[in-house]
Amino acid sequence: MADLEAEVGRLRTENERLKALVEELRRGGKRQAAPFAKGPPKADPKPPGRKPGDAYGRHAHREPPTGYDEEHEALLPESCPHCGGPNLEETEVAEQYQVEIPRQPLRRRFRVHVGRCRHCGRRVQGRHPLQTSNALGAAASQLGPDAQALAVHLNKEAGLSHGKVCRVFQAAFGIPLSRGGSAQIILRAGERCAPQYREILLYVRHSATAYADETGWRVGGLLWWLWAFVTTTATAYVIRHSRGGEVPQEILGPDYVGLFGHDGWRPYEALEHARHQTCLQHLLHRAHNLLETATRGAVRFPRAVKDLLLDSLALRDRRDAGEVSPHGLAVVTGRLEARLARLLAPPKSNPDNERFANHLRRNRDWVFTFLREPEIEATDWMGEQAMRPAVVNRKVWGGNRTPAGAQAQERLLSVLRTCWQQHRCAVDFISQVLRAPFGHAPRLLPNPAPT
Repeated sequence: MADLEAEVGRLRTENERLKALVEELRRGGKRQAAPFAKGPPKADPKPPGRKPGDAYGRHAHREPPTGYDEEHEALLPESCPHCGGPNLEETEVAEQYQVEIPRQPLRRRFRVHVGRCRHCGRRVQGRHPLQTSNALGAAASQLGPDAQALAVHLNKEAGLSHGKVCRVFQAAFGIPLSRGGSAQIILRAGERCAPQYREILLYVRHSATAYADETGWRVGGLLWWLWAFVTTTATAYVIRHSRGGEVPQEILGPDYVGLFGHDGWRPYEALEHARHQTCLQHLLHRAHNLLETATRGAVRFPRAVKDLLLDSLALRDRRDAGEVSPHGLAVVTGRLEARLARLLAPPKSNPDNERFANHLRRNRDWVFTFLREPEIEATDWMGEQAMRPAVVNRKVWGGNRTPAGAQAQERLLSVLRTCWQQHRCAVDFISQVLRAPFGHAPRLLPNPAPT
C-alpha cells in the first residue's frame, strides 16, 4: 500500500510538472512577435559591455571624414559661462566633424529631345544617364534613381510598410510620396532587376555547395512558401505554391551533385545525386525537447544521440585545429557512424523516441557528411540566417497581396542579400540598375559561377 501511494504521489508531481510545461509552451506560442524570453532575469547578471583590460580590443570611434563641404567657426562666448568674467583668452582651435543628411531635395528637369528617323519614320527621343524611364506626359514627374533605390531598401531590407516609407520621405527629405507610388516603385524595381535575378539563380545552380531553408509566406491571403537557396557569395529567394521536392529540383536542378545542407525536411531528398548534410543543430534541438519531457528509461535514447552529436562536433573542431590526422579522422568518423547504427538498431518503446529514431534512420548517411567533406557546415545556419530578414518583414506586413508583388519580392530580396554578401552597397547598385538602359544592366556576380 505504501508503495502504491508513493507511486501515485510521484505521478501527481510529474503530472503537475508537465502541465506547467505545456502551459508555458502554449503561452509562449501566442507571443511570437514579442521579444524572446528565457524566464526571469538573473539575480546577479554580468555588467554589460566588454570587460576592461588587455583583451578589450580596439576602442572604436567614428573616423573623421576625408573631406568636408562646409566649415563653421564656433567662437568663444563674450563672457565666461561659469563666473561671468569678460576676459577670455583663446588658447587653441580644436576640430570637430559632422556627417549630415541632405534635407533639401534635389529637383531635376530633363529637356528630352524628340525626333523622327528620316529613313524608317519611327519616333526617337533622347535619354540622359540619370533618367530611369522614357515616360513623358502624365508620367513625366518621377522620383530619381537614388530615391527609388532607397524606397526599395526601406521596404525590403528595413521592413518598413509602404505607409512608413512615405512618412520617412516626407519627414527626412520633404518629398511627398503616396503608398501606391511606393508600391509601384517596388514593382518597377523588381522588373528591372530581372536580369540580375536570373544571374543569381544560374550562379546558385552551378555552385559546388549550397544550403536551403523554407518558411510560410502569404500571397493574397493564401499560404505560399518562401524558399532560400544560399551559397557563400549569393542567395536566391523563390516564392512558390509548393513546399515539395519539385522546388529544389527547379532551382538547383534534378541532377545537382554538389554538397547540400538543409534541416532534414523530406522534400530535399528529391535531389538524389547531391551529397546531403542534415543540420545537427536541428537534431540537437529535437533531442533537447525530448529530454525535457522524457521520464525514467525514455531519457536514454535522446541523451545518447545528444552525446554522439556533440562528440562529432568536437571531432570537427580538432580537425580544423590540425590536431587529428586524416587517417585518425577517418577512423573516429567510422566509430561515430557505428555508434549511430547501434543506437538506431532496436525499436524504441517510447513513441516520441521512435519517431526521432525513424528520422535519424532516414538521414543516417547525411549526419556526418561534414566530417568527410570540410567544405560543408555541420548546421544549416547559412540558410536560417538568410531567412531571418524575410521572417522579420513578414511580421510587419504579412506577405504580398498579388503574385506580381511576390515576384518583385523574391527578385529584390535576392539582389539585396547578394549585394550584402558581395560587400556592395545595395542602394547604389539598384540605382545603377534603374538608370541603365534596357539590355545594359550592370552585373552583380563574377562569371562564370563556381563549379
